[in-house]
Amino acid sequence: MQELLGRLRALDPTASQGLRVIACFDELMAGHVGTDGLLSAAAALAGRPVGVRRGSEVMGVRVGPDGRRLPPGPAPAGGLIADDVHVWIERDDDRPGLNDALILERLVLALRMRYDETVPMAPRDLALVFDDTIDPTVRRDAATRRGLPSGTLLRAVVAPLFAVWRTHPAGPEDVVATDFGPVHAAVVPAAAEVAASPLGIGIAVERDDLALSFRTALVALRLADTADERVSRADDLGVLAETLADQPIRPRMDADEEAVARLAGHPWGIATLDALVRSTSVRDAARMVGIHHSTMTTRIAAITAEFGFSPLDGWARTRAAVALLRWRVRTSRVLELPAPASTPAAG
Repeated sequence: MQELLGRLRALDPTASQGLRVIACFDELMAGHVGTDGLLSAAAALAGRPVGVRRGSEVMGVRVGPDGRRLPPGPAPAGGLIADDVHVWIERDDDRPGLNDALILERLVLALRMRYDETVPMAPRDLALVFDDTIDPTVRRDAATRRGLPSGTLLRAVVAPLFAVWRTHPAGPEDVVATDFGPVHAAVVPAAAEVAASPLGIGIAVERDDLALSFRTALVALRLADTADERVSRADDLGVLAETLADQPIRPRMDADEEAVARLAGHPWGIATLDALVRSTSVRDAARMVGIHHSTMTTRIAAITAEFGFSPLDGWARTRAAVALLRWRVRTSRVLELPAPASTPAAG
């Protein structure tokens, strides 16, 4: 499936998008994800609320695109019915989305598998494991139910619902709602190899601290939004990963983030600032972005004017680096489903 997806991406963007839907549900079914998780995935892929009604039930279960439950409601006309399972996507008009039919087809298939009593139901409690606002005993019980051992190092890994997986997580997984939208989350041994694009890998912790690993994995994922950085590891950020994870995104940017935003208006701005905070010298930074040393000096002057301080002076380098990371986390679009490319007009 993943090889086919890669081959078709360059040939037929519409088909590629459809295969991403199929691949997403294949991964969720392989992970024995529960009903809410499947509905969350469908709603996120469709960008609209999704519902399911079984048999003679009057009211259906509804989930919004953010992965959270909506008030129960009657099933509308339309949708897809298979045996006693009725699924639908709620749109404001009668015009279906590009992949609505495929989403409903894969959703009803996955739900029928979940409702099969011969298939053991996976409890949807990874969200409890990742929530350090609830009682630690509740989290430990949830971790035990999912087979997570104590006294060993584990990591949370997160990916968009449409991610392309090359190595499936060897651990419990589910769709988990976040402030940025639902994500495909899993817990794996700290040394396990997991390969997906894009992917965020959290810090290694014992199971009682998996909430922190999950938050750092989310930070890492939101930094994995460039063509050359599709896998991001919180370990690479050190203590900055925890700092960013524990700092809520404020409604408005601070002065340093605003300076980064202004620099983003220059074609060279973000790449140059990134090189400066990563490198050990101005010449190293110039080599990283492929420009002459004198050109880098001119750019540094422009960056200094935007910040009001030189990013090369002592703690100012760290200050600029944190501002760049906060801006990237805030503006990340890694969780947005890629839009199908337009079909070239016939010539």
